[in-house]
Amino acid sequence: MTFDVHELDMFVLVGSAVTLLAILAVRVSAGAGLPSLLVYLLMGVALGEQGLGIEFENAEVAHALGFIALAVILAEGGLTTSWREIRPVMRLGLSLATIGVAISVTVVAVASHYLLGLSWELAVLLGAVTSPTDAAAVFSVLRRVPLPRRLTGALEAESGLNDAPTVVLVTLISSGAVDDHGLLAMGGIIAYELVIGVVIGLAAGFGGAWVMRRAALPSSGLYPLSVMTLTFLAYGGAAAVHGSGFAAVYVAALVLGNAELPHRVATRSFAEGVAWLAQIGLFVMLGLLLSPGRITLETVGLAIGAGLVLTFLARPVSVLISAVAQPMPRRELAFVSWAGLRGAVPIVLTTIPLAEGVEDAAELFDMVFVMVIIYTLLTGPTLPGVAKLLKVARRSEPRGLEMEAAPLEKVAADLLQVTISPVSQMHGVEVGELRLPRGASVSMVVRDGETLVPERRTVLRHGDDLIVVTPRRMRERTEERLRQVSQHGRLAQWLG
Repeated sequence: MTFDVHELDMFVLVGSAVTLLAILAVRVSAGAGLPSLLVYLLMGVALGEQGLGIEFENAEVAHALGFIALAVILAEGGLTTSWREIRPVMRLGLSLATIGVAISVTVVAVASHYLLGLSWELAVLLGAVTSPTDAAAVFSVLRRVPLPRRLTGALEAESGLNDAPTVVLVTLISSGAVDDHGLLAMGGIIAYELVIGVVIGLAAGFGGAWVMRRAALPSSGLYPLSVMTLTFLAYGGAAAVHGSGFAAVYVAALVLGNAELPHRVATRSFAEGVAWLAQIGLFVMLGLLLSPGRITLETVGLAIGAGLVLTFLARPVSVLISAVAQPMPRRELAFVSWAGLRGAVPIVLTTIPLAEGVEDAAELFDMVFVMVIIYTLLTGPTLPGVAKLLKVARRSEPRGLEMEAAPLEKVAADLLQVTISPVSQMHGVEVGELRLPRGASVSMVVRDGETLVPERRTVLRHGDDLIVVTPRRMRERTEERLRQVSQHGRLAQWLG
């Protein structure tokens, strides 16, 4: 094997150019209301064998790299998820990720076999790979839709938790374990892997948080790197004992992301950047793996039929039954059903049967690829309109108040940067009327590019930026109080 420096230089040139174009494409896709994954997938197709001529057909490599990228994306999801927001709807999220997945797999498999004429093995695989929602796809669109916390929390919890059981299920089916052990034993294996993954994730999360609080690292840049490494330690530890690495990495990241750790803001920013890089690489690679010449009208027809079953039958039924664990209003359940976007996860999961050499696995890959593109184009841009139609969008948003936080580590406090938007009711309220919790105070107001130190009688205006210092233990109460005043103005003084 020879090492060609020229080929390496070309790889760096093309790779950096593609990455830069992909980053710039985020703005275009966001403006159109589309998940950026579609742009990245099409970039991969354009670079492929029928585009610029780059050939990539190694399913084993795609499988391995895809799992690494999904682990990074799940780690970022856990680190940036607020436990306070998902805790009230965790029962629904867990139900959607387990019971909902099982129901969706069953409905899609039965319909695909009897209505679309697929073999039972291919039909069950189709149901398994298309049942999980994709966090990256869902929230790249939902960030533009002002929703109640219980809705975003439920969707976020589902997206973070449902990858683990479906990965185990697809792996068992592709390896023939169902024929060897039977359905009951397969259910036991899935439960074992999930439990082991969660336990190891909790151990890595709480143990890692304990170590990180006591470690005096010489550089602040080492803290984000250490936290990400801890999440992958959980992944590797679970995989080593045949547990679910995806469950472990998400749980560990969720614990670490909500722990009081040094440089939390820098850690989350680092994780977000790495996750974007993983998404770009993952989607472009999957686009390269596609051979457009294999796609026929029959493939498109099967993809449309399977998507109709998934979108209008399997997903609504699974959401409705899963809601028994935690009931919600029908309008909100309808939105949860429509917001079940499929992204990279279904396509990555199809690389498992490809790598295992399952018969007709290439047909499954093509079908799922087409289905993801068609139904992401259908559901993604319509989410804001559906939210308004179902009356689940919050009228107080776009946010009257925008807040960012930075840590003041030595005094266990946080610095909040608060922007008063044109729709905020905080306009005209005096600083003293904010009635912030004890220990919190407005230390500075930035108005028209000039700074001033406020007094109790200083009147706040639209467009003001406030610098608020709050003890870390009082941060949630401080933020909640600011939101109350932003929504109700002076009347907020009568709220608890």
